[in-house]
Amino acid sequence: MPKLTGWWKNRSSAGKLELYTRWSFHLFVLLEIVSFGLLPLVAAAGKSSVLVPGTLFVMLCGHAVLCGVLNSRALDWVVGRRERPVRLAVFLAVATGAATLAVLALEAAGRLADPSAAPALVSGLTSFGSGSLVLCLRSVRRMRYVPPVAAAGTGLAALALGLPAAEALGYLVGILLGSLFFCFTSGFSAWLLNTVYELDRSREVQARLAVAEERLRFGRDLHDVMGRNLAVIALKSELAVQLARRERPEAVEQMIEVQRIAQESQREVRDVVRGYREADLAVELEGARGVLSAAGMDCRVDFRAGRELPSEVQSALGWVVREATTNVLRHGDAHRCLIRLCAPETGPVTLVVENDGAPDTPAGPPGSGLAGLRERLAALDGTLQAGLVGDGRFRLLAEIPDRETERLEVRA
Repeated sequence: MPKLTGWWKNRSSAGKLELYTRWSFHLFVLLEIVSFGLLPLVAAAGKSSVLVPGTLFVMLCGHAVLCGVLNSRALDWVVGRRERPVRLAVFLAVATGAATLAVLALEAAGRLADPSAAPALVSGLTSFGSGSLVLCLRSVRRMRYVPPVAAAGTGLAALALGLPAAEALGYLVGILLGSLFFCFTSGFSAWLLNTVYELDRSREVQARLAVAEERLRFGRDLHDVMGRNLAVIALKSELAVQLARRERPEAVEQMIEVQRIAQESQREVRDVVRGYREADLAVELEGARGVLSAAGMDCRVDFRAGRELPSEVQSALGWVVREATTNVLRHGDAHRCLIRLCAPETGPVTLVVENDGAPDTPAGPPGSGLAGLRERLAALDGTLQAGLVGDGRFRLLAEIPDRETERLEVRA
């Protein structure tokens, strides 16, 4: 059973919506054939000649398949995978117009056995064709012209072929309503799919910008720390060289000063790197709540602290929260997430991050994030457990023992 449903669970929200939209438009092909293509064959049942009904059936089947191909390529264009299928759209418009004229001409010549077959065939051709053409348009201002043009063109063609004015008006009204429905359905589906993909891409861009901003901050801090000190070292070294060439004793004092500044710079760089690598636990918890809530999840943070945690413990758990939040966003389709931190007065500190919507199997190769967290926790004698716990829930459990309590127990 997991293998049968994995192809759906392992997809992102945008991927699920795209799959649903594509299959909906694929079903339109079958709907057009079953709803309208069989009409001429049913009307010709028992007749001696089936040439005209059979030709109309083949023509409408070809039109339905052409609409399906255009729908598929237009959806690829909507999500940015290929260029707009302009030539195929023009070909469909011409084919739809020619097929409509052929049906109207057969009706005007009295070659159709069932009078109701022509309106149904014309309505099916123009409605499904208009919906497919709308998928190739980006602007709503241009989409709104498709139904009136299709309706007016069909009504004028009916009048030109000698059909009664009342019948031509019926064609105009019926096709206008049918085309409006299919155009609205197609246009809304394309807009919704494009919007979901834009949100997905904006989330990735936001993550990249956050990384770039952190790198810029780190580079700015290093520049501020090292820029002035390196300039002073260069000047004093040059001065020491000049003094040494003149055999002046002050050269030794200058080199001692250079050594002091270099040692101070080394200490400042270590402070910058330490501040860059340490994560503030409170900031990470609040940041996880904000990021997951902004992503549409119900995120609950339960923080139970009975004592002040050491800085190294806070830093390690802060990295766990950061990595767990990243995994929740990247993998699966979570709707709820629970982050619980328990730090009793005595005993180990535990951090639990649990979310639903986890896939049964990983979507890609295993990363190095959890391995890095285990290394950080191992430095504090901590452990990390991660895996599925049933019902599509993924749990990450980090535990760090209380070293002070252990030391007291050892002394006792």
